[in-house]
Amino acid sequence: MSDKPVKKIGLWNIVGLGVGGAIGSGIFVTLGSAIGMTGRSILPITVICVFYMLLAYWYNLAMSGVFIVEGGDYSMKGMLLPPLLTGYGGWTNVIWAFGFTGYALSLTDYLSSLWPILGQYNRLTSAVLLTVFFLLTIRGNRVVTLFQNVATILLIGALVLFVVVGIPNVNAAHFFSATYDGGFFHGGFMGMLSAIAIMGWACQGTTMGPVGVVPITKNAKRTIPLGILITCVVVSIVYGLMSYVAAGVLPYDDIANQNLSVTAGAIMSQAPFAFFVIGGGVCAIISSFLAVLAMIREPLSHMADDGWLPGLFRKKSSDGYPYFCFLMVYIVALVPILTGMSVDNAITMLMIPTMLINAYLNTACIIIPKKYPEQFAKRSLKIPTWFFYACSVLGGVCALIIAITLFKDLTPGDAVVAAAIVIIPLIFSAIALKRKSVDSAILAQRREEIVEAALKAEE
Repeated sequence: MSDKPVKKIGLWNIVGLGVGGAIGSGIFVTLGSAIGMTGRSILPITVICVFYMLLAYWYNLAMSGVFIVEGGDYSMKGMLLPPLLTGYGGWTNVIWAFGFTGYALSLTDYLSSLWPILGQYNRLTSAVLLTVFFLLTIRGNRVVTLFQNVATILLIGALVLFVVVGIPNVNAAHFFSATYDGGFFHGGFMGMLSAIAIMGWACQGTTMGPVGVVPITKNAKRTIPLGILITCVVVSIVYGLMSYVAAGVLPYDDIANQNLSVTAGAIMSQAPFAFFVIGGGVCAIISSFLAVLAMIREPLSHMADDGWLPGLFRKKSSDGYPYFCFLMVYIVALVPILTGMSVDNAITMLMIPTMLINAYLNTACIIIPKKYPEQFAKRSLKIPTWFFYACSVLGGVCALIIAITLFKDLTPGDAVVAAAIVIIPLIFSAIALKRKSVDSAILAQRREEIVEAALKAEE
C-alpha cells in the first residue's frame, strides 16, 4: 500500500462539487409543475427555495462547521438519530424507489418530445427504461463514472443554450405584469408554498456533495460550510435565469405543468432543440438516475447486514452486489409506473419522509452547543449561539412545512399511500428492534464510535 499522502481539495473544488450535485435532473423535472402552481413568480420562488432548502438541511451545514465528520451525511445521522429512526433512515434508501419512478416517467416525457410515439405508450416506455437502468447497476459503478463525465459537459452546454437563446425572447413587461394572463402569483400564497415544496427536489443537493468529501478537504470545518454557502448563491443565479426563460417566453396556459422542452421548442430550431432535450433533460435525468443507484448500493447492503431486513436480503454476488435489495427497490419503483402515478406524486412520496427525518435532525442540533461546548466554541461559522438555536428550530419548521404542504396537495387516495410510506418503515424498524434482529447495543456502540472519531479529528 502506498504511503503517499492524499491530495486534498480546496474551496472551489467544493463549490464545483456542490453546484454539479445540485444542478441536475430536479430543475428539468419540477420547474414546469412549480410554474403551474405559482406562475411567473417562479423567478423569486426558485431563488428563495435554494436558501429555504439550505435551512431544511440545516444539520449538514451546522455539523460540518463544528465537527469533522468523515462519514458525511450518514455519520451525521448516526450521531443524532435514536435506534428507531436509525432504522427508518435506512428505509429511506428503499423509499428512493419513488425517485426512480419519477426519473423514468420524466425521461419518457423528454424523449416523447423528440419521438411522440413513446408518449403513446408512456407506462411501457417508463417501465422499460427503469428496467434497463437497474440492469446497468449489475455492471458496477464504472458505467456511472463514464457517463457522468460526458453528461456534465452536455448539461452545461444545454443550460447555457437555453438561457442565452431564451432571454432575448422574454417579454419583460408581460413577465412582471400582475394582470397579464393571470400568470403572476397565480396560486396566491398557498401556490407559492406548494411551488417551494415541489421545487425542493431540485434545490436539495447543495449540501449533500460537499459533506461527503470531508476526509479529503483542506481545513474542512471552514471550507465545507463556506463552499455550501457559495454553492447556494451560484445555484440560485442559475435557477433564477432558467426560471425567467421558462416562465417568460410563452403564456401561462402554454407552460404550466409542462417540462422545459415546451419552451425550448418555441425558441430553438430543430437541431439546437434536439441538443437541449438530449444534452439537457435526458442527460441530467440519466446522470441522476445512475448516480443515485450507485449511492444507495452500500447503504442498502449495510442495512441488510445490520438486520433491518430479513436474512434473504443479505445475499450478494461475488463482487458484493446486493441483488435482492435492488430487486426490492426495483419492484417498489415499478408498481407506481404501472398504476399510473404522476411524476409530482412520485417525488412527493420520496420528499415527505425525507423532510420528516430532516425536521428531527435539524431540531436535534439544538443539543450541540451544550453537549459539545469545546467543539462549538471552535465552530467555523461564528454566529451567535442564539442564532444557532434559532436556525435549528427554523430548519426543523421549514422541513416540516414542506412535508405538510406536499401531503396537503395529494388526493385522499394518494395521501393514504404517502402515510403508509411513512408508517410502515417505522413499524418494520420497531419489529426489528423488538425481535433483536438488530442489536441496540451495537447501534449504540457505533454511535459512540462516530462521536469519538468526530471529537478526535484534527485539521
